[in-house]
Amino acid sequence: MFESEVPFEHIQEALNDLQDKYQQEEFSFALEQLGGGYQFLTKPAYQSSISILLKQQSQKRLSTAQLETLSIIAYKQPVTKTEIEQIRGVSCDYSIQKLLEKELVAIKGKSDAIGKPLLYGTSNKFMEYFGINSLSDLPQPKDFSQETNQIGEEKDQLS
Repeated sequence: MFESEVPFEHIQEALNDLQDKYQQEEFSFALEQLGGGYQFLTKPAYQSSISILLKQQSQKRLSTAQLETLSIIAYKQPVTKTEIEQIRGVSCDYSIQKLLEKELVAIKGKSDAIGKPLLYGTSNKFMEYFGINSLSDLPQPKDFSQETNQIGEEKDQLS
């Protein structure tokens, strides 16, 4: 309609101005950069009150099986159902179906393997759900601290 180009710097400046404006105490929400875009999100101080009103917590909960399946997909994507099941050691049909319904996972194509199985990967909604901008924001194994007393290791005995 208007067909005019707006310089990227102007857009970024406007977004920064909006972020500054909504950081003020008078607003219960803020403009946050998530999932490759921007969203208005409730500030943490108001989150519990809003969650109670909307009863969102029960709707958004993921089962342990769904979290395990989603973790494998996030770190190994694109990945087939068979590969996920080899890692988990159990059938993942139900978990994958629920993750697809919740739009946290998307079909990314078909593998070249025999039977051309579907390839699964994370979606933009996954990024929003976990509050990250890219897969590189996921914690890496080096980020997990080692426990001082691992199973199978002897405890240092006090003399």
